[in-house]
Amino acid sequence: MSTEQTTTSTPYHDTRSGQPGDSIETAAATPGQIRVIRRNGKLTAYDPSKIKVAMTKAFLAVEGGGAAASSRVHETVETLVDNIDRVLNRRMPGGGTVHIEDIQDQVELALMREGHHKVARAYVLYREQQAQKRAAEQPAAQVEAPRSELRVTRYDGTQEPLDTERLTRLVDEACHGLASVDNRRIVDETIRNLYDGVAEHEVSTALVMSARTLIEVDPAYSQVAARLLLDSMRTEALRFVHNPVTTCTQSEMANIYPDYFKEYIKVGIEHELLDPTLQQYDLDALGQALDHERDLQFTYLGLQTLYDRYFLHYDDTRIELPQAFFMRVAMGLAINEVEREARAIEFYRLLSSFDFMSSTPTLFNSGTLRPQLSSCYLTTVPDHLDGIYGSIRDNALLSKFAGGLGNDWTRVRALGSHIKGTNGKSQGVVPFLKVANDTAVAVNQGGKRKGAVCAYLETWHLDIEEFLDLRKNTGDDRRRTHDMNTANWIPDLFMKRVAEEGQWTLFSPSDVPDLHDLTGQAFEKAYVEYEAKAERGEIKNFRRIPAVNLWRRMLSMLFETGHPWIAFKDPCNLRYTNQHAGVVHSSNLCTEITLHTNDSEIAVCNLGSVNLAQHVTENGLDEEKVQRTIKTAMRMLDNVIEYNYYSVPQARNSNLRHRPVGLGIMGFQDALYKQKLPYSSEEAVAFADRSMEMVSYHAISASADLAAERGHYESYEGSLWSRGILPIDSIELLAESRGDYLDMNREQTMDWDALREKVREHGMRNSNTMAIAPTATISNICGVSQSIEPTFENLFVKSNLSGEFTVVNPYLVRDLKDLGLWDEVMVNDLKYFDGSVQQIDRVPDSIKTLYATAFEIDPRWLIEAGSRRQKWIDQAQSLNLYMAEPSGPKIDNMYKLAWVRGLKTTYYLRAASKTRVEKTTMNKLDGKLRGVSADPSAAAGPKACSIDDPECEACQ
Repeated sequence: MSTEQTTTSTPYHDTRSGQPGDSIETAAATPGQIRVIRRNGKLTAYDPSKIKVAMTKAFLAVEGGGAAASSRVHETVETLVDNIDRVLNRRMPGGGTVHIEDIQDQVELALMREGHHKVARAYVLYREQQAQKRAAEQPAAQVEAPRSELRVTRYDGTQEPLDTERLTRLVDEACHGLASVDNRRIVDETIRNLYDGVAEHEVSTALVMSARTLIEVDPAYSQVAARLLLDSMRTEALRFVHNPVTTCTQSEMANIYPDYFKEYIKVGIEHELLDPTLQQYDLDALGQALDHERDLQFTYLGLQTLYDRYFLHYDDTRIELPQAFFMRVAMGLAINEVEREARAIEFYRLLSSFDFMSSTPTLFNSGTLRPQLSSCYLTTVPDHLDGIYGSIRDNALLSKFAGGLGNDWTRVRALGSHIKGTNGKSQGVVPFLKVANDTAVAVNQGGKRKGAVCAYLETWHLDIEEFLDLRKNTGDDRRRTHDMNTANWIPDLFMKRVAEEGQWTLFSPSDVPDLHDLTGQAFEKAYVEYEAKAERGEIKNFRRIPAVNLWRRMLSMLFETGHPWIAFKDPCNLRYTNQHAGVVHSSNLCTEITLHTNDSEIAVCNLGSVNLAQHVTENGLDEEKVQRTIKTAMRMLDNVIEYNYYSVPQARNSNLRHRPVGLGIMGFQDALYKQKLPYSSEEAVAFADRSMEMVSYHAISASADLAAERGHYESYEGSLWSRGILPIDSIELLAESRGDYLDMNREQTMDWDALREKVREHGMRNSNTMAIAPTATISNICGVSQSIEPTFENLFVKSNLSGEFTVVNPYLVRDLKDLGLWDEVMVNDLKYFDGSVQQIDRVPDSIKTLYATAFEIDPRWLIEAGSRRQKWIDQAQSLNLYMAEPSGPKIDNMYKLAWVRGLKTTYYLRAASKTRVEKTTMNKLDGKLRGVSADPSAAAGPKACSIDDPECEACQ
């Protein structure tokens, strides 16, 4: 194809000097750039400067051309074209092709979004006039290039005619069983976006994009896009593993998957991607167990995420297909089982059904040469240089292989403390936190995710006020940690002093070393004694402030920066099942893990989540299925412990001795939708209670079964389990310490006496069994709502490391269709109102209540549901709190309620952002809606991280 400069006027807009639709000429394209398909099928380079010329003329034609107006128009056009440029590059970050009409659509969208309605109206009318003129002047056959004459450039450089029959067959297969989608529309849109000589892979991309841009019309197009994506994935993987079949349809995979699977294992081992032990499995039996129809379950977001970040690759070529991926993970987890094939198939079926999903590190690394499968690591940092830098080294090693980190820094002496070795004074904990921050940035998680760490500090530490400022964008940058999360580790005594408006004393841990390991009444007694010593002058380095003032500053920083998070030391310890073995000094990166740490033990937790949406019908939970799922899931989690690769010995020692796992849930919001239960209702709170009770009961029971088969964990004797105290019983231990400051529901419905007897007889295989993690990416894979989160918006764009994806609430669409209300106007209304139905008059109140979004729900409902779950969980939960209109008193009341209701930890405080849904028209192709901004300067109220923050996925 010629690369000469194009001199013909390219019809972004037709040439009419001074008219709203003036022409743009384009330069020839270079590799990697965006290119534009003209109406005659020819290809030209995309040049944003030409858009500026046309838009400027459009403005001047409507508004006039005075000097002042010209200056204003120039600035406006610069902004508008930058927005258009960002949209196109966001859609095609590696280059690609876009039809001329799509460019014009984007110009129209940009004008409408920014309120330039007169210019936009003139522009739309002019486009229509020119379309009619072209139709009158030219025969239809000359307006569009004959599609049957298009040639495709194969991977080997040869060309052949576009196989429209196969293209149609692929679309028909992708749309099979989805009654609400339009096959022909996808085919026509795909062909429209092709050009003569198009590369083979660009045909696949055009297919996917044609379906993807229709997701806002109907969520079923997400499945269509995923199925079309499968076609290019099949071609890529099958070609690499030297299978003679390089192109096939999904239905043909029933016969191809078994042979491909055997070859995939062989090639993966040859290229040192897979553990050679996998070759010892009966690969024929495992290949026959692969269910090709389960490929059809994916949404586009889920499959694209797997492809981009999870599938094994060699030389930038993915060699895995979805069912081989799930079987590879299952094989790794079954590698030490006696009946390996049977267990691998059992594990595979659970994963590929989406009933349960292992955490991201497990999915990344199971079956590979370096099986680091654990999600979370907790450490405590000593108060000497060897220990501090040893801990930072451990952080680097743990982060390298995809672990999320929680560091307890409370032991490090405060600013101004005496250093005996040098007879000098300490610079405090903050300079070391800066080093830890930079280490997390430098050592990413295998190149797959950014390193992620959270630093914890107890509220009595003398450096606490500087700690609160770590995430500020002002001040000395050498004392800021912009990339590291932070969290307050708050003893109950501090909250009591806040409630009673008492004084609070800050100490250096070098003067009060035992406070670090004390909890409950023992902590209160020692703390009061140290305050008396300070009063008598026996402790010099301390500071006394009103507890309320410090609390308000903590909340103020949470409001301003989103950090430090609020976590409560005493409920984490007083209810800790293994408290005889050590003290819980912090939580993890995502605040759901509560395990003890010391100098010889780095706490480790292995995570996975039950997809609650798969276990509920409109009539409620299917307990038999819940029990089946959890029994297999707990076995998988326990198997991680022996099979796991440990990069530091303290982690291995701790994990083998205590064997904690963290079974969680996801799809909670989906489960509510299936039962027609609004999140903000007593019924939803009751469901949170009942569902978590069922998960808790069967998780504990499954661990006891494993203990009967494999023996109890090493440190079992002396634990709460061994004393007949289950998580629901441990509330009493907290109540004894708290007194009137605890108001927690303790109702139960299942036969807990029988379970206590079972544990007493067999013991427990695992010191801890449950933790609810954020499930940021594994819920995407399964196509359900994250963790226990309410719906963010009913129509929005989800951003993660795989890009940006339009998300439409399928339950809302279903209900609106049933009412005859789902149409183009409804889609545009949802965009206009930022994914909310509350202001759309024709939507019934019952629908508005059911589909209230996260910022439309009173956060007290989230806390009440969280409290009901917490009574059953032996660890904690990643509980985000949402506020549409935050204020000091509201935040104060919310976190005090969380403490009184017995929550162990909280996670992000999220606030509505100034960014808004793009107000597009129905048929425009961008489909990109903006959600909550990750930029603190863009947020209104608390500057929290974005929903599905791509940098905040370390747990799952």
